[in-house]
Amino acid sequence: MEQRITLITLGVSDLARAKAFYAALGWRGQEVEETVFFQAGGLGLVLWSREKLARDCGLEPGEPGGFGGVVLAHNVRSRDEVDALLAAVPDAGGTVTKPAAVNVVGFYSGAFTDPDGHPWEVAHNPSFPLADDGTVTLPDFGAA
Repeated sequence: MEQRITLITLGVSDLARAKAFYAALGWRGQEVEETVFFQAGGLGLVLWSREKLARDCGLEPGEPGGFGGVVLAHNVRSRDEVDALLAAVPDAGGTVTKPAAVNVVGFYSGAFTDPDGHPWEVAHNPSFPLADDGTVTLPDFGAA
């Protein structure tokens, strides 16, 4: 398996609501056959029915909103961008779950959930530089 991710699909209970939430945060996508596709740098973020997504993976849908062990991260270029994005979340229909602050690792971050409970971290971490196109470069952690 090559080391890459091409698509991240979020199961949503109300496609129109989910699409409106991400649009309110500045995302622009295309809706095709009850699925919304967003180009997100070098990968795609997809919104699709939670039930259909579960069935497609051979799983039961379960209840939305509980922590599923996955957090999406959105790195930005400044602390001000972290603050601005978190400030926009409630009006868009999401919930800020952790106000921005310097975290235990030493960079500035906060967190929110979208209307379906999918958690996002928003961070400014100068050790993870962003290219002009938003591509992140992970540092060499010096591990052998």
